[in-house]
Amino acid sequence: MKVITAKSAGFCFGVERAVNKVYQELELGEQPIYTYGPIIHNEEVIGDLEKRGVKILETPEDIQKAQGGTVIIRSHGVSRQIQEIMENSRLKVVDATCLFVLKIHKYVEDYSKKGYHIIVIGNPGHPEVEGIVGWANPDKTTVISDKEDAEKLNIPVNEKVCIVSQTTFNYNKFQELVEIISEKGYDRIVLNTICSATEQRQREARAISEQADAMIVIGGKNSSNTKKLYEICSERCKNTYFIQTKDDLEDSTFQCFDYVGITAGASTPNKIIEEVQKYVRNEL
Repeated sequence: MKVITAKSAGFCFGVERAVNKVYQELELGEQPIYTYGPIIHNEEVIGDLEKRGVKILETPEDIQKAQGGTVIIRSHGVSRQIQEIMENSRLKVVDATCLFVLKIHKYVEDYSKKGYHIIVIGNPGHPEVEGIVGWANPDKTTVISDKEDAEKLNIPVNEKVCIVSQTTFNYNKFQELVEIISEKGYDRIVLNTICSATEQRQREARAISEQADAMIVIGGKNSSNTKKLYEICSERCKNTYFIQTKDDLEDSTFQCFDYVGITAGASTPNKIIEEVQKYVRNEL
């Protein structure tokens, strides 16, 4: 069996930086330590941090109730309102927002002040998108996620628009939606804010899945970027498996193939990828 693992699989810079910041705070020994929402979308990592005493704050009220300790802003970032609540709380704030995401916050804040209508291409319920929207004028901000949303877009034609994207959005879909919006005739600025690591990971997944007999996509079930990889791979390879750990392969109907490709989302630790590789090579 030929087994190829994507070179770009696993932690991206932003995720690695965020996770490392939590472990660095743990080493300082100052308790309690909180993250605002799960630091990343990977249950294995979250489980390990919980064992070490890291707690998750879910709402603004949770922040205000905390009597002290450290809160870490996850890689997805937060809205201006949440950040201000943190800064006015009794908590020490450690900002682990991905640098690519911070750049989007600056873009939408600046263009909102200039009167532009902000269009965010991404998943409306995703924490990164919620954070991005929170830095723009709420009365002139629209989130779209698919072709239907783009076609229904009903912003006055005389308004200037600024288009940005969730960092982990499907690159080809982003281009498709931008084209639909462009046909409406807006005076527009298009900022491709899909991060370079995401583009590379998607390109590699696309190339491998076009040749492989089977594809294994590893990542958390709530990971947006992993879902995008699965979508890309399954369009090109009918035998595509979405797993969180090697245990999911043991419980599946996975069979022997001549050529197996492996990729993983940005929140997947190398240890899990290596375990899957070993299992595929040695057990199947």
